[in-house]
Amino acid sequence: MNSQLRQQIIDAFKFRHACKSFDARKKIPDEDFGFIMEAARLSPSSFGFEPWKFLVIQNSELRDKIKPVCWGAQGQLPTASHFVIILARKETSMHYGADYIQNHMRNVSKLPEDVVKMKGDFYREFQLQDFKLTESPRAMFDWACKQTYIALGNMMSVAAQIGIDSCPIEGFGRDKLEQILVAEKMMVADEFGVSVMVAFGYRENEPFEKTRFAEEDVIEWF
Repeated sequence: MNSQLRQQIIDAFKFRHACKSFDARKKIPDEDFGFIMEAARLSPSSFGFEPWKFLVIQNSELRDKIKPVCWGAQGQLPTASHFVIILARKETSMHYGADYIQNHMRNVSKLPEDVVKMKGDFYREFQLQDFKLTESPRAMFDWACKQTYIALGNMMSVAAQIGIDSCPIEGFGRDKLEQILVAEKMMVADEFGVSVMVAFGYRENEPFEKTRFAEEDVIEWF
């Protein structure tokens, strides 16, 4: 990789910050937001099973409806050009014996039957022995949520590289938000839960200078 490209990527990481409010007059072009969502869609996941769904909330009435239960998005919901709720799959579809897993291997990954069996066996042992994910539905859901953060990070990183601001948001009442999404027929409660939210747009104010621990404080070589 040439030094100019490396610097462009580092500059994008320095540009990115958790934008608390956006310039509501500016809208992200469809092509640019499609690029951000394609980064989400192409993100890696454990065993490649894509345990996520992305709800793009553009309807202003719907934003108003969820705002009271999203205390961490009070500034972003009214001003963001685009607002995304990321769902994570639950045990009903992520369990090693679930129809979703079998369908993904056969019809999405298009694996031959011998590979389906081999991968299924590995996945079963991983869930039962390595990570013990079948011990509780919450363990399975939390594992799926962790994977959505890979997509979240990719979305924010590519947005920054094309000059678009973002803010990841965990400040919401999950139960109340999920009740609204179910009532609006945007989510099936047995299959999905809310993992995290993220807002995109263009900054209204310049942020403070980015601060981080020094390299020697967080990276160790052995």
